[in-house]
Amino acid sequence: MVSKVKKTKKQQKKKVEDVEMEDLPDLVPLEDEDLVTELPELDVAEEPEAEQEPEMTVVSRKKGKRKANKSLDVIMEDGEEEETEVQKTSEKDEPMDQEAFDKKQEEKLKKKREGKMTVETDVRRVPIPRHRYSRLKSEWNKIVEPIVQQLKLQVRFNLKTRKVEIRAPKNQTPNLTFLQKAEDFVHAFALGFDVQDAIALIRLDHIFLESFEVQDVKPLYGEHLSRAIGRIAGKDGRTKHTIENVTRTRIVLQDQKIHTMGSFQNLRLARHTLCSLILGRPPSKVYGNLRNLSSRMADRL
Repeated sequence: MVSKVKKTKKQQKKKVEDVEMEDLPDLVPLEDEDLVTELPELDVAEEPEAEQEPEMTVVSRKKGKRKANKSLDVIMEDGEEEETEVQKTSEKDEPMDQEAFDKKQEEKLKKKREGKMTVETDVRRVPIPRHRYSRLKSEWNKIVEPIVQQLKLQVRFNLKTRKVEIRAPKNQTPNLTFLQKAEDFVHAFALGFDVQDAIALIRLDHIFLESFEVQDVKPLYGEHLSRAIGRIAGKDGRTKHTIENVTRTRIVLQDQKIHTMGSFQNLRLARHTLCSLILGRPPSKVYGNLRNLSSRMADRL
C-alpha cells in the first residue's frame, strides 16, 4: 500500500510539470537586432562613489633626529654644569695647610669664649628624685661650697626641670675633668649617699660609683626578693655596716637597686660579698670569706 501511494504521488507531480511546461510561451531569439533596439533601456542607478581612504604619509626620521639631538645638547649642557660644580666642591674639599686649620680652630674657640656659640657639653644636668628634695634643700650650702670654691664652677637648681645644672664661667675655658667630678658628686648625693661621703669623688681620683639590681644576680620575686634584701641589710643594718667597714666602701640600698662607692678593688670585693648573700649563703660564712679576702688584700698592700 505504501509503494502504491508513493507511485501515485510521483505520477501527479509529472502531470503538473507537463502542464506547466505546455502553457509557457516560446523563447524569443536574441539574434534579431530590431527586438534588441525595441527593448527599453534599463535605468542604471548611479553607484555612490566610494570614500577615498586617506593616503599613507611617509614620516621622515630627520625630525626625530633633530629632537633627539636637541635633547642630547641639553643633557650635555647639564653634564658640563655638574662637572663645574664638582670641580668647585673638589677645590673646597682640598686638604688645608696646618696653619690655616689652626687658625680656624682658634677662631672657633674665641667664639665659644665670647658666648656666640653655646655648646651643650659645657653644661651638665643631674636629675634629682622627689624623695631627695627636702634633703637637697637642707644641705644645699654643703653641696655648693666644694663645687664653687675647689672646682671653680657655677651651680644652680632649675625649678622647672627639677635638675641641678653645672657649668663653667663664660670667661674661662671649661675643664672637663672638673665638670665630670662635680656631676659625679651631685649624682652620688641624688642616689642616697651622704654629702661627707660623696665629697671623696671630688678630692680623690681613684673612687668610682657602681650600681646594679638584685634581679641581675638572680631572678627573685615576692618573699624571696624581700629575704635577699633582708640578708644584705641584716638586723638594724649590721651586715651592711660590717661589709662597708671591711671593704672600705659605702653601700646604699634602694628597694631592688644597690649602689656602691669606693676604689676598684674594694668595689670588686663588696660586689662579691653582696652577690653571695643574694644567692642565699648564710651571713656567718660570708663573714669568714670576707676576713680571708681582707687579710689577703692587706698583705698585698
